[in-house]
Amino acid sequence: MPDTTRLEPQPDTRQSETARTQDEPRGCLFALSQPPLMIFLAVIGCLLLMASLHDLLLL
Repeated sequence: MPDTTRLEPQPDTRQSETARTQDEPRGCLFALSQPPLMIFLAVIGCLLLMASLHDLLLL
């Protein structure tokens, strides 16, 4: 029969909801909300748009 007088302490598995949400990694939507990335994507999009309009209308 096991000796129950010396039980090892169990880690507390109860966590609050805020503690769990802080440990989650931030995903792609967080990266897309950054202003430098949005400016970069806007510049690239404008360049592609200008190039496509140039090809369609002027050539």
